[in-house]
Amino acid sequence: MEIGIIGLPNVGKSSLFNALTAAGVPSENFPFTTIEPNVGVVPLKDERLDFLANLFKIPKKVAAPIRFVDIAGLVPGASKGEGLGNKFLGHIREVDAICQIVRCFEDKDVVNVLGELDPIKDVEVVSTELLLADLEHTEKMIDKVQGAARTGQKEAKQKRDILEKVHKNLKEGRPVREHQLPLEQIHEYHFLTAKPVLYVGNVGESSAHLFEALVSWAKEKKAPVLDLNAKLEEEIMALPPEERGPYREALETKDSGLDRLTQAGHQLLNLITFFTANPKEAHAWNIPLGSSVLKAAGKVHTDMEKGFIRAEVYPVEELRSAGSHSELRQKGKIRMEGKDYNVRDGDVVYIHFKV
Repeated sequence: MEIGIIGLPNVGKSSLFNALTAAGVPSENFPFTTIEPNVGVVPLKDERLDFLANLFKIPKKVAAPIRFVDIAGLVPGASKGEGLGNKFLGHIREVDAICQIVRCFEDKDVVNVLGELDPIKDVEVVSTELLLADLEHTEKMIDKVQGAARTGQKEAKQKRDILEKVHKNLKEGRPVREHQLPLEQIHEYHFLTAKPVLYVGNVGESSAHLFEALVSWAKEKKAPVLDLNAKLEEEIMALPPEERGPYREALETKDSGLDRLTQAGHQLLNLITFFTANPKEAHAWNIPLGSSVLKAAGKVHTDMEKGFIRAEVYPVEELRSAGSHSELRQKGKIRMEGKDYNVRDGDVVYIHFKV
């Protein structure tokens, strides 16, 4: 699953992406520096994985990944093809969630494509373009099923009715995520405004009032929001790993905006983390909330899913309390679960299977 990093040009998307992945994406002060999306896989920091590796003295740790896609800047009129808009909107349609970077910093050397510094206007411009793109997409889909619906085909009629309901709500300015329609009814259309959104205020040294305006707006919309300084995070991540901590301490910014972002992205995608551990490797895995242990087995290896027999399961916090695996087993805290068990966040799972 992927999170698309979007926003207007020159708001700090590529700087943030560089910080997240050290991919070295060009971030010059020009619109459309990024045309093809860049994909970065970022490890999700998780203290529980460190605990497992330390307790069992496992030499290798593999963190669960969060995939970010850096998508070029949208501009007003993107839904009508302005600024290569159709291509960019197509890239957004392919991701599972959206992280919109909003400019909350003042810098006369960085061009503001809207001509004025207004975080709410920035958000609304992008939101409007996504909504207009969905409106046009819906009209095309209605035209596609209209003929079959008129002849009485039941499935086509159902699709037309759903699409007309979506169209009506979009015309009223309501994104699809607010329509309260079952996911299975709309999933095939990949609506842009159906995707969950995280708003990230890219802040500067004297921009608290700008971010506060964004927070107030997000609170009213019941949308998740966080702040970070993309330029600073990029500079820190360009340092050797051993110098990053002391540099943060010198700046009195021990809190990593990147860690907060990856955690927020994990929640945005509605994921949970389970763990596997063997003598060679401690591994964290992401799966959607509500996934069965059978699906978790398939995440580790397809052979485990095909030949699944049962799973030994225990919460990592129970292991922490017990102090050792043997003590955990002695206390009867290790459960045997069948294929229909829904994995919980923090479960340590050992799969029994036959080839």
